[in-house]
Amino acid sequence: MFVLPPPPRYPAGAYGSAQGGGPLIETNNILTHPSGPEHQLVVGEGTYKLRDDLHLATPPPHPSEAPVHNPNPLATTISPPTVGTKLSLVVLAPRQSSYLRLYRIETTDSTRSQVPLSIRESPYEGQSQASDAGSHGNTNGVAPIEDMRTPAFGEGNPILSLPNSKAPKDPLKQRKPKSNIIKSNSSFVSRVIPHENLSRRLQEHNPNGVYAFANINRALQWLDLSSPIKEEHMTKILFTKAHCLCHDINPITKSPNHIDFVMGFSTSDVIWYEPMSQKYVRINKNGVINPSPIAHIQWLPNNENLFLAAHMDGTLIVYDKEKEDAAFVAEDQSVSTEKPPSDTGRNVSLQIKKSVQSKNQKTNPVAVWKVSNSRINAFSFSPDSRHLAVVTEDGSLRVIDYLKEQLLDLYTSYYGGIICVCWSPDGRYIVTGGQDDLVSIWSLEDSMLVARCQGHNSWVTAVAFDPWRCDERNYRIGSVGEDCRLLLWDFSVGMLHRPRAASVRQRGSVTSATLKAQRSRTDGSTSRLRSNSNLTSASLDGEDVIHPVEPRARTAMLPPVMAKSVDEHPLCWLGFEESCIITSCKNGHLRTWDRPQEGSGSEDEAPSTTSASASASASAGASNA
Repeated sequence: MFVLPPPPRYPAGAYGSAQGGGPLIETNNILTHPSGPEHQLVVGEGTYKLRDDLHLATPPPHPSEAPVHNPNPLATTISPPTVGTKLSLVVLAPRQSSYLRLYRIETTDSTRSQVPLSIRESPYEGQSQASDAGSHGNTNGVAPIEDMRTPAFGEGNPILSLPNSKAPKDPLKQRKPKSNIIKSNSSFVSRVIPHENLSRRLQEHNPNGVYAFANINRALQWLDLSSPIKEEHMTKILFTKAHCLCHDINPITKSPNHIDFVMGFSTSDVIWYEPMSQKYVRINKNGVINPSPIAHIQWLPNNENLFLAAHMDGTLIVYDKEKEDAAFVAEDQSVSTEKPPSDTGRNVSLQIKKSVQSKNQKTNPVAVWKVSNSRINAFSFSPDSRHLAVVTEDGSLRVIDYLKEQLLDLYTSYYGGIICVCWSPDGRYIVTGGQDDLVSIWSLEDSMLVARCQGHNSWVTAVAFDPWRCDERNYRIGSVGEDCRLLLWDFSVGMLHRPRAASVRQRGSVTSATLKAQRSRTDGSTSRLRSNSNLTSASLDGEDVIHPVEPRARTAMLPPVMAKSVDEHPLCWLGFEESCIITSCKNGHLRTWDRPQEGSGSEDEAPSTTSASASASASAGASNA
């Protein structure tokens, strides 16, 4: 029998070890509890205090990995490739929170009556409200009473609705992957280190406690953040050369005995992992479907088997965790809505390589969409599970009706790429951050940019809403960036008005011509959007899908209610929990900030106070503009 030779081993000194030839020692996680005024966040509702600083150990390079040539002659160490530490959090117990009811169930008319006149009848949109509502369906996340149920993805395809013969007969028993990752002889997985008392820790885990999965370089750690020994991992997986870039937990199938977890890698592979049983399955093995790395991955809403992966070549692919892979060839019979690229090389529409309605659904992929010619940085599903927001390196925000596989809107950043995106809990607003150092707020209902948030000094790497400080009219946003700072923003529906500069227009000016072109949604004309932009407007099925870039002079600028440097390294992830805020950096620090205690501040009065001050600042900035 032919046996492959062992992989080559390189001396440890090639990686810049201190002694030049000694072995690299893998360190353990370090937990500290810093205190003092410099580790506090003072906001209107009270003071957030740093509770834990958990530093994840960075694993050394694999012995078979060739030394990386360092082009910088002044560098003393070679930094391994990394995208920073990102977290996937899960609480196994059912969570009853009031913010989940923010998603309104009134009819469209009753909801729109709650929106101020300045938002409902914007001078930019004037005559296009009816056409927008008709083209987007219910674009603000509000479904009519007669159509409350969101259709399942691929509902019209009878092949996808066929019962799965491999599914367990017991509906309470979840189907698990087939291969044991601890006993695996795969060259993809280098080593698995479970905790010596893993079974006991699983039994003693608080059902309301938080589990976290965190990537650090070529390692993935499963942590129990509610444990007194949270620095000790539940399980650590070391991969040979692949770096886990993104991951997600399925909230539908989670239970005290089961977690469905997917990971996307720099090698384009995907792993479906079940940590309780230590079983896994490798999908898109060796890039058989798509060979480009995966930048973002997420389970489809309300779906047990399907997840969406964003490859760095600008392709979105829907995979089924239980299907086998097959070499992918674009289907000629699939419906394509591709339009000629603009003069920037940007695809202005959605090219369907394989539709979810395809009859060939025996193997992966389930659906393939070419979204852009540039890298996809992130995407996010709307709370009503009808829309998908996708941001790319070319500075585009695309809003897609992924159920119908149709592009609805395309917006452009002020400049540079857009890195992160999220939806408001009620689905009315999309928030993005990127290389223009701005946090931008977009209205889905009005199809327009309503405000920019200025305060970061470098790229914005993550944005998130704090659902525990949001209601029907007031919102709290958090953002982190390469400037190592955490910023909090408050805005309300009433403060998202158009500044006076937007209404002062000279007859026959370039500005009025631009606004007129934006209001006319059915003429299909092509016009220049701004003087320093190469992007031209395009239309799809008689409607403009590319929206003009809003100048700063005509956009409300919101100041932060809190800005503070919270780490020594660039931040890359932000999450809000009921009791805390969690941040992570590119060097592996997980920092937990406890929320203010009851009675420590005027929590009930803070939102209105901060919103009023921010509104005044925004009005002042608008009038000065």
